[in-house]
Amino acid sequence: MMDIECSSELNEQPQMLPPPPGTFIDREELIQHVGEFAVSQGYVVTIKQSKRDKVVVLGCDRGGVYRNRRKPIDESAECIRRRRTGSRLTNCPFEVVGKKDDGLWVLTVKNGTHNHEPLKDIAEHPSARRFSEKEVLLIKEMTEAGLKPRQILKRLRQSNPDLLSTPKHVYNVKAKLRQGNMSVRNYKSLKPQKSAVRNNYLSVMEPSWRQHNPPRVPNLIGGRFVDSQSFASIDVINPATQEVVSQVPLTTNEEFRAAVFAAKRAFPSWRNTPSTIRQRIMFKFQELIRRDIDKLAMNITNEHGKALKDAYDDVLCGLEVVEHACGLANLQIGEFVSNISNGVDSYSIREPLGVCAGICPFDFPAMIPLWMFSTAVTCGNTFILKPSEKDPGAAVMLAELAAEAGLPNGVLNIVHGSNEIISTICDDDDIKAVSFVGPSTAGSYVYSRASAKGKRVQCNIGAKNHAVVMPDASMDTTLNALVTAGFGGAGQKRMSLSTVVFVGGLTPWEDKLVERAQALRVQPGTEPDTDIGPVISKQAKELICRLIQSSVGSGAKLVVDGRNILVPGYEHGNFIGPTILSNVKVSMECYKLIQEETCGPVLLCMEADNIEEAIDIVNRNKYGNGASIFTTSGVTARKFQTEIEVGQVGINIPISAPFPFSCFTSLKPLFAGDFNFDGKAGIQFYTQIKTVSQQWKDVAAGTSSDV
Repeated sequence: MMDIECSSELNEQPQMLPPPPGTFIDREELIQHVGEFAVSQGYVVTIKQSKRDKVVVLGCDRGGVYRNRRKPIDESAECIRRRRTGSRLTNCPFEVVGKKDDGLWVLTVKNGTHNHEPLKDIAEHPSARRFSEKEVLLIKEMTEAGLKPRQILKRLRQSNPDLLSTPKHVYNVKAKLRQGNMSVRNYKSLKPQKSAVRNNYLSVMEPSWRQHNPPRVPNLIGGRFVDSQSFASIDVINPATQEVVSQVPLTTNEEFRAAVFAAKRAFPSWRNTPSTIRQRIMFKFQELIRRDIDKLAMNITNEHGKALKDAYDDVLCGLEVVEHACGLANLQIGEFVSNISNGVDSYSIREPLGVCAGICPFDFPAMIPLWMFSTAVTCGNTFILKPSEKDPGAAVMLAELAAEAGLPNGVLNIVHGSNEIISTICDDDDIKAVSFVGPSTAGSYVYSRASAKGKRVQCNIGAKNHAVVMPDASMDTTLNALVTAGFGGAGQKRMSLSTVVFVGGLTPWEDKLVERAQALRVQPGTEPDTDIGPVISKQAKELICRLIQSSVGSGAKLVVDGRNILVPGYEHGNFIGPTILSNVKVSMECYKLIQEETCGPVLLCMEADNIEEAIDIVNRNKYGNGASIFTTSGVTARKFQTEIEVGQVGINIPISAPFPFSCFTSLKPLFAGDFNFDGKAGIQFYTQIKTVSQQWKDVAAGTSSDV
């Protein structure tokens, strides 16, 4: 009977379980996982051995609990002294090992047992009572101000409610301060995280990668901004000053695999997150974008060069997509058909694909990333984003805001690089869909390579826009539209107007068009009244100058020459003033190249005898993404709308990015893929349809029916 009672008492003792084995993105995540699980079980782990890039061995820190030795009744004082000095902790046999294997860290349990009882209160462990360096400095200041230890402790707990220290520990710190000892042992909180998202946000407030000079743009992997281990990097240059704003490291293959692993791991829980919760995160996200729009716009101007007003438009256009994502649940509703057969119902549902990826160009550093991942993650996918290596700062800032809004770890990840990382994205089997916006050559490569792997692909490539000006068009309205669309953003937009076809001749329009162009202010984008900022790089400026010279050599007339413009104080900037070329023919090389690739503030002027000839010019150009007509005749506008062969048509307005609820349409060869961007097509791209047929029989009644 006695043995049974003893046995039952032993069985009632709480059991300390070892952490579940698994795979982790990096060493820090593995250690955090083990540490948090250990605290929940009543023990504290410590690093016993570490080879930072290969292995880490974690053991149990018994936290000051001594062996339970019985004191002999006749023990002398000398024996007691010897016993106390010999009663130091014996090593707990608990041990787990983390090893790096093919870029990821694998956790295994070597010995999951303990030789001591669990801590009933985490405050029993000395590590729970340590002060941070900031708190020690505050203790010093409050002590000098005459505050008592209890008063000091009360104020410290106002900013750190989880602080477990007592007045005695404050006394100890004060004693060390009197001795001139300001050293503090660093430690992580021993309490389980109450909110992973909140702690993740706190961890990115002052990331270590910003301590570099110039700062290195980090990868975002599994919810943490981490500096790449790559030694190769690309400088991000301010186009106006030529100063190095930051450096973009080329993400290594191991880091890319870790990002994909993090996205794949986060997908099951994210896809099962109710759509209303995903929408709430988007509501918070758009609120935070509005809060930090000034910072975002300034970052875009510093990295891209566009005027601040254009940078604000960049963010606001992307913000419209986020706002649209807040209501995507209505567009994901499936279909239901009742009783298609005897007692059989059929319905379809839309489900996310899994891990998706986006490859972005430089011309819209905020809008295009938001085009991609806002819709993708709201539909329940996880995402790998590769921003342009020329201006990645806005994408990183948006990711920080998404984390603050509550986007779980691993749902959004960021990698960096150029051609190699693009190929890796196309080849990875875990990535189910790829979105691309960029030059035609790269877009064709992405489409062919990714689709060969069975991925869904959407590629919006190359392209510029035409405008047709009829003799009856409103002079002021038309000129304002031509100048804004042709020279805005220094002409470095895929939606820019590059060619104007004047029906009936240019002569009635030329003088006033030149006057409007020369009135534009060319200066750094940070100046509040800037109309045209610098182009993105020295190479881009040289290309534009070569195209202008080639046009003149081919017979075009240089009406306005912006190549030799000088901006005081910014003599080394990549500035090109508004440039107008007339007498341009479709056979000229400049017409072909400027239409195919993103160029600069160069407007090509052509002439046509009638509307039919103007339509033919636009239709023969395979890079005609969109076309506008300026006229006061409804008959002419309708004829143009019907006969023009482009994806987007403007009537008395230039082509611009469409609203998110309407589809961004492009025709081949300017678009390659399954579905277009935005609107219902965007949702169709990021989801797949599952059809379910069901029949329920009354088993209790013993009835059956034939289908």
